[in-house]
Amino acid sequence: MAKKPAIAAPAERSRRARAVAELVPAIGGQAFRRFGFTQSIIVERWQEIVGERYARHSRPESLAFPRGKKDGGTLKIAVTGALAPMLRHVEPQVIERVNRLLGYAAVERIMLRHADMAPTRAAPPPAPAVELTAETRSTLRDIADPELRASLESLAQALSSSKGPPIVR
Repeated sequence: MAKKPAIAAPAERSRRARAVAELVPAIGGQAFRRFGFTQSIIVERWQEIVGERYARHSRPESLAFPRGKKDGGTLKIAVTGALAPMLRHVEPQVIERVNRLLGYAAVERIMLRHADMAPTRAAPPPAPAVELTAETRSTLRDIADPELRASLESLAQALSSSKGPPIVR
């Protein structure tokens, strides 16, 4: 008699509700690995790495390593035509920032590819501060911790300046 192949047991499920933030890294991780990003942090924090001006006209595409190695890789970046020479000038800083972010010498060089892309818009300016009511200010006055008081005051201002339910960003 031939042996039947062993069937792997399904992953254990829990009956609790989970936040979307718990699910996204697992789902997005597969897509990022397909394009060479074993860690999605480069894509997520691209604006911090290159700055707002360069991030509007460029995006990381993949991170390729030499066969059998996990360091000394090539970061491929799609960039609009006019920005490519400027990005080439700050290449050492980009490499240093990516390596610092990853914690090891993952990137050794950068390869630029010209691409047509719509520039991303900058974040809208924050809404002007709204004066809090006397009742709200009196409840905040009783809080001893200054950092907590400042956070709650900021939350109260955001809620009072919005219309409808709060928007989580």
